[in-house]
Amino acid sequence: MSIPNITVAYTAVATAENGRDGRVYSDDGNLDVVVNPPKAMGGSGNGTNPEQLFAAGYSACFQSALGVVARQKKISIAGSTVTASVGIGQADTGGFGLEVALTVSIPDVGTETARELVEQAHQVCPYSNATRGNIKVDLVVA
Repeated sequence: MSIPNITVAYTAVATAENGRDGRVYSDDGNLDVVVNPPKAMGGSGNGTNPEQLFAAGYSACFQSALGVVARQKKISIAGSTVTASVGIGQADTGGFGLEVALTVSIPDVGTETARELVEQAHQVCPYSNATRGNIKVDLVVA
């Protein structure tokens, strides 16, 4: 699989201090959060964690991609939501791995049409393109 060239329109810059038990902040000051491991992984759970940040980014990006494909088809997705669930755990090949479930709700759109929109959004979304073939991503139409 070849890596496509892109024309960069924007570059996000964030810095982490002390890894999973510290702080993450963006260069523009719009993001500045404490990060701690979740209680389920032996941490305090007193801050956010990389998996929550990834879930937030993926769900927002996928929602936007869904809007792009819906507008192209002149279908209203008013009231729609995308929930990303990001799991982390030991990979059977060693180290750690991630998996994602994207649960998409599109009120007032039939199930088959919703599935088509979700599949097309999965082809458009930059997060989906970045993860494709690297981690398990389940698409769920609610």
